[in-house]
Amino acid sequence: MPTWMVVEDEPDIYDVLLAMFEIWGIEGVAFVDGAEAVSWIEDVDRGNVVGELPELAILDIRLPEVPGPEVGARLRRSDRLGKIAVVMITAYRLSPEEEEQIKARAQADALMYKPLPAMPELRRALDTIIGRRKPPPPPPVPQTTLTPPPPPPSSSTPQPR
Repeated sequence: MPTWMVVEDEPDIYDVLLAMFEIWGIEGVAFVDGAEAVSWIEDVDRGNVVGELPELAILDIRLPEVPGPEVGARLRRSDRLGKIAVVMITAYRLSPEEEEQIKARAQADALMYKPLPAMPELRRALDTIIGRRKPPPPPPVPQTTLTPPPPPPSSSTPQPR
């Protein structure tokens, strides 16, 4: 079962995201503030977290204690989590320059505005973002066909003397 991470301090959005994850068959790792998330990331790096690690992090930009872009930057510095997809979310309207600054600071793959898209559209968008982060599959191994050896001579065939 895939695992996704969410860091969101708004209870309604937090609950909706976790409910969507459950419907989609995705395990959720969730935090209500940036400090909790950073502490968990550090536990992961120390090897104290067992189980499947997330392939995606959805981070609110404005979080208590540690802002979302800083959580994203900390994810990128992680040996074990540094390659996951990171999506920043916000209800605040940002200028194009602010969007780029936040995405750069978090090293985020995308920024989405609240209210988030409808479930099918959101799932497609997140799957696409995750897909861009996954390494390409290795090239197929060429199949070699072996010619079977000829059958042994049958006992009914006269053997040369």
